[in-house]
Amino acid sequence: MKAAPKSPQDLLQANVKSHLQDLMELMKIPSISFEGFPVSEMERSGDAVAALLKKRGLENVEIFRLPGAFPFVYGDYCHAPGKPTLLLYAHHDVQPAGNPERWSSPPFEPTLREGPGGMRLYGRGAADDKAGIVLHTAAIASFLEAGQELPVNVKVIIEGEEECGSSHLEGFLKKYRSRLDADVLVIADMGNFDIGVPALTMALRGIVGVHIEVSGLDKSVHSGMWGGPVPDPAMALSKMLASLVDDQGRIAIPGVLEQVEPLSEAERREFARIPYREEDFRKQSGMLPGSEILGGALEDGISPMVRLFRKPSLTVNAIEASSRLTAGNIINRSAWSKVTIRLVAGMDPEKVLAQLKAHLAKHTPWGMELKITGEAASPAWSTQMKGPAFDAAYAALERGYGKAPLTLGSGGSIPFVRSFSDALGGVPALLVGVEDPYTNAHGENESVGVSDFEKGCLSHIYLFEELAKRWGK
Repeated sequence: MKAAPKSPQDLLQANVKSHLQDLMELMKIPSISFEGFPVSEMERSGDAVAALLKKRGLENVEIFRLPGAFPFVYGDYCHAPGKPTLLLYAHHDVQPAGNPERWSSPPFEPTLREGPGGMRLYGRGAADDKAGIVLHTAAIASFLEAGQELPVNVKVIIEGEEECGSSHLEGFLKKYRSRLDADVLVIADMGNFDIGVPALTMALRGIVGVHIEVSGLDKSVHSGMWGGPVPDPAMALSKMLASLVDDQGRIAIPGVLEQVEPLSEAERREFARIPYREEDFRKQSGMLPGSEILGGALEDGISPMVRLFRKPSLTVNAIEASSRLTAGNIINRSAWSKVTIRLVAGMDPEKVLAQLKAHLAKHTPWGMELKITGEAASPAWSTQMKGPAFDAAYAALERGYGKAPLTLGSGGSIPFVRSFSDALGGVPALLVGVEDPYTNAHGENESVGVSDFEKGCLSHIYLFEELAKRWGK
């Protein structure tokens, strides 16, 4: 008796270890797109992504090049006439590893071990966003390995500079826009509400960022010989940073919070639907027992989730004067910091950038020299989740995870979303991914749950099928 043909879902489950190995191979490459890290590793990463796309059946694989930009990798498979075309996005660059002493295993040596929710894969890029690349390739390969054509047309674009601000994105769109026509944008760079609880993201915060350098000397000097009358740049910078927020951590820069629209009743009802327990929030974020939840824990009558998704925030990402290893008894010549503000809908990023710079200039003490560089400004993004694309996404996630997805905003920022959605004429953008509250993306011991990785891949297969079924009805 002839065996029944296997479905793409069967093939995915049979080959999930192979797809997990694809992810691990990508994770071994330290593709850090920040200034000062080897450009050669970004090139190696682009080549590895291109090889993976070819291996998993994509056609017309090409590395798109722009002067000064890290590799954008493209591939497609378009053999479904009359069916929608999906532009599938992820990025292959990653954040710096952080403090190596705080990693339980080396950041670029992928390691499987038990963690929250069961077996997890640890290493930089595990979830953000090399897992996103493999969600796309695993779903595509599962159809082809089952001897089936894809039920939709797909174009895959894997960016190489999302983590460092997508500074060449506009030039990329200008040069390659004609290659990217699609009906639906699928971005695999987001997270779920919890382990095993899927989410579809309907809003992203924007971002404004600056590098601040304060100088008061032409050299570092002995703090005993000169301390007192000679102003300390590190202390000056500390005073400036402290002026940026109030005692509850809310932004204190004049004119910034005035741009934030109050919550509507509909938003309040939607936020009230999100399950929240303070002990879970503390555990997931890693807050120490004595740490306060800022902003007034229930200032909007709901939960801190409001502050994550619907209010702006300001963060000091880094401070440098000297270092722990070289901390002599000196007054440092200068002090440096990176500061970012996450924006919500209605806020003008260029206006917020100007307000931040003006505030810093006004609060620079003791006649110090102020230098501001590294300026970045991109707006928030949101969408109305209506139409066949969103209906298909809801159905696919529920089939893949066995639980109905929640609709969430995200505190993160992906400049790519608005730029690409606008460039494609406002096509629907579906934001999915496999991060969870224990992933610790951008921090030490980043990880992805193996079970949710498989469920995410299954959901992608179902998404292709649901879109093909619902499109045009």
